[in-house]
Amino acid sequence: MLPLHDILAEKPKSDRPQLQSNRVLRQPSLGLDLGIVSALADPTGVIFLDVETTGLSWYYDELTIVGWARGGNYHTHLTGDDPARLLNSLASAAALVTFNGTLFDLRFLRKTFGQLTLPPVHIDLRYLAKRVGLTGGQKAIERSIGLSERIGLEDVDGAEAVVLWRRFQRGDENSLIRLIDYNRHDVVGMCEILDEVLDRLDVHPDLLFRRPRFSVQTNAMRSRAIQTVGRTRFTRTYTTSTFDKLFGGSPAEHATVIGVDLTGSEKRPSGWCLMHGKEAVTCTVSSDEEIISRILAERPAVVSIDSPLSMPHGRIRVEDNDPGREEFGIMRRCERELKRRGINVYPCLLPSMQGLTRRGMRLANCIRSVGIPVIESYPGAAQDIIGIPRKGAGIEFLKQGLVDFGIRGPFAGDAVSHDELDAITSAIVGSFFLSGKFEALRGPSENALIIPDLKPNGQNGMVIGISGRICAGKTTTARILEKCGFAYTRFSLVIDEEITAGGEVATRATRQRVGTEINKTKGQRWLCEKVLVRVAREKLTVVDGLRFPEDHAFFVERFGSEFVHLHINASDRLRAARYVESEQDGVSFQIADNQPVEANIDELSGLATIVLTNETTVAELTNKVLNCVRTLNQGQNLKCLSQLL
Repeated sequence: MLPLHDILAEKPKSDRPQLQSNRVLRQPSLGLDLGIVSALADPTGVIFLDVETTGLSWYYDELTIVGWARGGNYHTHLTGDDPARLLNSLASAAALVTFNGTLFDLRFLRKTFGQLTLPPVHIDLRYLAKRVGLTGGQKAIERSIGLSERIGLEDVDGAEAVVLWRRFQRGDENSLIRLIDYNRHDVVGMCEILDEVLDRLDVHPDLLFRRPRFSVQTNAMRSRAIQTVGRTRFTRTYTTSTFDKLFGGSPAEHATVIGVDLTGSEKRPSGWCLMHGKEAVTCTVSSDEEIISRILAERPAVVSIDSPLSMPHGRIRVEDNDPGREEFGIMRRCERELKRRGINVYPCLLPSMQGLTRRGMRLANCIRSVGIPVIESYPGAAQDIIGIPRKGAGIEFLKQGLVDFGIRGPFAGDAVSHDELDAITSAIVGSFFLSGKFEALRGPSENALIIPDLKPNGQNGMVIGISGRICAGKTTTARILEKCGFAYTRFSLVIDEEITAGGEVATRATRQRVGTEINKTKGQRWLCEKVLVRVAREKLTVVDGLRFPEDHAFFVERFGSEFVHLHINASDRLRAARYVESEQDGVSFQIADNQPVEANIDELSGLATIVLTNETTVAELTNKVLNCVRTLNQGQNLKCLSQLL
C-alpha cells in the first residue's frame, strides 16, 4: 500500500495501467488531489446531490426537484419552496458529489438560483468513476458493482421522471412520492459508487487522512420510506403561456397556418394540421401531390414544416458523395446551436435523415414557387420552449399541453397520432412567426430554423417590397420612400452586375433576359440574397422590383411581420404612354411587357399587403405612399420611422 504522497502524484496517461473490465483493480497511481482528500475526510461535510427537471435542455427546461443527502439525512426541495435550507447546506459543505453534475445539475442550479455559493470541492462521479473503469450511466455502474436496491423503480429513468412530474402537476401526489423516491435512490447510489471508486483508487488511512465510508450513511436513507407530501407543496407549474395571451391582436390571431410533421417517404403518412387562429383540424397525409394540393386549396399565410429545408453551408448535395462532405460536414449552424442549448436534434444530413431533408427541400421549393412562405420548425424544441410536454413524456400529456396552451379542435377528444400533435405544434410555430415572436437560427447560405421566442425584442424595422408591371410606378414609389429615409435597393442592380461581368450593356432587354436566366439557373432566392447584401443591417429598407411569387415568399420568410408587400397598379394605356416617354432602347412596349420575366407580375397583386393605383400625379402617389406608411407604423410604432414621418 503506497503512502499518501505517492497516491496524490498522478502519472501521465501513457504510464497508467490498462484496466480490465472483468475484475476490480487497485490503482494507487490514480490518486486524488490533496484538496479532494481533505474535503472527504469528514463525511458529515460532504453533500450528495441530484436534480430532476422538466427536460434535458438547461437553456429552456426548468428545475423541479433537488434531492440531497448530508450526514445520512436525505432532503428535498421542490420548485416553489423556500430555497434557504438547500442553499445553506450547499454553502456550508466541504465537498459536493454529483453524477454528471458538471454538465447538468450545476447548470440548472445556477439557472434557478443565480450566483449561489457551492462547496469548494466538486466531485463529478461520471468522470471519477471512469478513471477506475466504471463507465456508462449511474444505473449501469450500480449494476456493475452489484447494487440492486431500486426495488419497484427499475423502469424509472429520466424520461419517466418528467412524466411523474407532469402527473403531479395535475394533482397526483403519488407520482410525486414516486419521483422523490427515484431521486432518493440516485442520491443513495452515489454514496455507494463513491466508496467503490475510493476502494479502487486504494485511498487509505495514514497520519493525515481517515478513510471515509459513505455507504454506512445510506442504511437509514434506504429504509426511510416517504409517506406523504404536504398539500401546501402542491403547485400547478405547467405553462401559463396561451394562444390568446401571446397572439391576441397580432396577425396570427385569425391567420390560417398549416403545420406538417413530414416523414422521409411518401410510403409513411405525415402529420397534418390546418389551423385557423387557434382552431386546429388534423389528419394524416401521404403523397407530395396531396400535401401540395391541400396547401394550394387553403392558401395559408405560412406553411410550417417539421423537416430540414436546407443543407449545411458549402454542401451541394444531400448524399454522402458530395465533394464537400468532409470539409462542411452534416450539421447546420441551427442544429449546432440547439445542441449547445441542450436540445437534442439529428444532423440534417445524417444518412437516416437524408431522405427527409431531400423531400422537405423539394416540397418547400414547390410551395414557395406560388408565393406561399414556408418555414422550418422543430416541434420538440418548440414544446420545450413553450412548456408543453414532448410526446416522449406520453401522448396524453402532449395533447393536454396543447389544450392548456389554448388550441381547440377535434383532436382534444379524438384518438390522434403523435404525428398529428406534432403537426399542431409546427402550426403553432407558424403563429409565433406571424406575430413576430420568433428566433431565426441560421448560418451562411442556410435557411433559418424558426423557434418560438416568448420574450422577443419587438419590431426592429420595416422592409417594403414593391411589385408592379412596367411603368406602373414601382421605382417612383421606391424613390419616394428613399427620400423618407428608407435604404434603397433593387433587383436590377444585381442583374446589371451579372450583365457587365458577361461583357454586355445593361438595357431593359438584357435585364429581362439575364433576369430570366438567373431565375432558371442560380434561382430566385440567390438573387434575393444578393439584393439584401446591399442594405445589410438597415432598419428601414425598400426593395424595388419584385417579379416572382417566390420573391414574396422569400421576404416574408426572412422578415416575418416586418415585411410589407406594396403592389402598384396602372392601366395598360397609361403605362404604354409612360413607356414611350421614358424608353430609349427601341423595344416596343408590347414586347417589353410580355417578356417571360414579367409573366408572374399579376400574381403578386394577390399576394401583396397593400395595392395602390397610380394613375394621376407624382404628388398624389406621394400622398398615398406616405399615408400607407403612417398607417402601417400605427401598428408597429417604429421609433426610427416615426422620426421621419
